[in-house]
Amino acid sequence: MTEPTRPSVSGPLGPLGRRLLLAFVAVAGVAVVLVVAAAMVGTSRGLSSAQRSQRDEVAVAVARAATQAYGRAGGWDGADLSAALSLAEAAGTRAAVRSADGRLLAATGTRPGGMGNGPGNGAGNGAGNGAGNGAGNGMGGVGNGTMGGAGSVTLPVAADGRTVGTVTVGFGPAASNAGRTIAWVWIVAAAVVAALAALALGYWISRLLTRPVVALTEAARAFGAGDRGARPAVRGHGELGELAAAFEETAGTVARSEEMRRQMAADVAHELRTPLTALRAGLEELRDGLTPAGPVALARLHDQSLRLARVVDDLSELSSAEASTLGMEVGRVDLEHLVRSEAGAGEAQLRAAGLSLTVAVDARGPATVLGDETRLRQVVGNLLQNCARHCREGDAVSVLLDGPLPVTPTQDRSGTRGTSQSWWRVVVADTGPGIAAENLPHVFARFWRGAPGDGNRDGTGGSGLGLAVVQALVHAHGGRVGVDSDGRSGTTVTVELPAEGPRG
Repeated sequence: MTEPTRPSVSGPLGPLGRRLLLAFVAVAGVAVVLVVAAAMVGTSRGLSSAQRSQRDEVAVAVARAATQAYGRAGGWDGADLSAALSLAEAAGTRAAVRSADGRLLAATGTRPGGMGNGPGNGAGNGAGNGAGNGAGNGMGGVGNGTMGGAGSVTLPVAADGRTVGTVTVGFGPAASNAGRTIAWVWIVAAAVVAALAALALGYWISRLLTRPVVALTEAARAFGAGDRGARPAVRGHGELGELAAAFEETAGTVARSEEMRRQMAADVAHELRTPLTALRAGLEELRDGLTPAGPVALARLHDQSLRLARVVDDLSELSSAEASTLGMEVGRVDLEHLVRSEAGAGEAQLRAAGLSLTVAVDARGPATVLGDETRLRQVVGNLLQNCARHCREGDAVSVLLDGPLPVTPTQDRSGTRGTSQSWWRVVVADTGPGIAAENLPHVFARFWRGAPGDGNRDGTGGSGLGLAVVQALVHAHGGRVGVDSDGRSGTTVTVELPAEGPRG
């Protein structure tokens, strides 16, 4: 088989990749818009809240200073309001102090009315609760003054439980607007960067997800077009990797099956050509009168027809066994009875070939397995027929049944360890010419008949499929089979079948 080819994967994302990228971009876009909107609203409200809190603190400080000045002077006459005005100026605001009757007592700047929204707009709703006792220590509680306008706050000045004046603090254009603008610029810049990053990440992820799919698609198309060596260029990870691995395994199985089918077709053509050629030549000789139609000529033609029928029958059995379409009738099979009866049935053929047969049973319990009795008989029968065909006159054949063998971990056909299983063993051994060590790996191959010079006792040469059928039948029963020989003193074939049910 040729080395599997892996098509290169390049070019655009393809339809699936573009749809995935569009989905990533859409999700990222919605997320960025929502985050930006929330950030802008939160920033605006946070700055506004901080601004209000700062204004209130400045207004409260100015009102407190005015209250202390009123308390120290015992009234507005002679009250030193410079400290209150200094606090306002230090905070960058303008302030005006008025008496309860609205008379302007002091103000920052050149003219009191320059504060935008005059004192009449502030409605101080805080009730002074201080205890100004004329000593200058009583400071009325400063209430929560309302905004006198968009840029001023008016708070009451209270002493001795009554309102004696008001303090209006005016603010210029909101200083927080610059901070809000800077924050929004950064938010928009971060949103743009996030969108670009999401686009790049989405493209990368789309490529990561679609490249294995594209590679698998290309490999599947190439495979369908006849390139049995096509494999995905990219395996991927996770489920995509498993999908690629499954495709490779399936493609490998299909390729091996086709290779086996081609090989089998060639082998079948070769095997059928010989008897068909002999039959045609013999019939042509009879037709042309070159050979008299006597018993010898007809026997030769009959032998060729038997060989042809045997090849066809063995091929049919092998095909059904390997395809696991045997239609086996599974039941409990008594191996001891099966081995003894099959050995008895084949004893006549072995005796005719000049061979002796012995049967031994070393069963430590009922020799019961689950399987198809007819197919298991075929296994033992094929092994005895091989002995009859290949052993020399005077050789001995022995059949041994023993078990159950010690419990061992089993492996399924894929190599995965399964449950612990005990086994029954059927050993068919002979003292024939044996099989050379270099030929042992080929004994289960189709149409392999052994090394040149090996004898065939039945005169037809065999089809070379007997052991291949044995192997397929044993595997169909979950068992295993092996052949051992030193090439001089005989051959031993060992068949192991799982006992009825696992143990341990």
